[in-house]
Amino acid sequence: QVQLVESGGGLVEAGGSLRLSCAASGRGSTIFGMGWYRQPPGKQRELVAVITTGGTANYADSVKGRFTISRDNAKNTVYLHMASLKPEDTAVYYCNANSISTYDLTVHDQWGQGTQVTVSS
Repeated sequence: QVQLVESGGGLVEAGGSLRLSCAASGRGSTIFGMGWYRQPPGKQRELVAVITTGGTANYADSVKGRFTISRDNAKNTVYLHMASLKPEDTAVYYCNANSISTYDLTVHDQWGQGTQVTVSS
């Protein structure tokens, strides 16, 4: 089973930057896709960015050009660098990882506990 621990959220003024980190741990699994999702107040969770093991990234249109996702496969860690933040980026940000069990080859979808990002205007 994979566990995800996020860090790096907080309060920032509009136009500022933040970097989120998510470290995956656990034995018996191989992680492939990793990504970030967010849930704004009163809204549903939405995709922010995802990245493959090979480094191919995809972004939501709302964050293209402002957010950058990256990963360190050796550390099983994914990062989200957020720049030019806007008040509408305020949300709880969740890390996500897809993994395959090396025991039975079942695919699993894990979520972190979430980290709050608040952008003040």
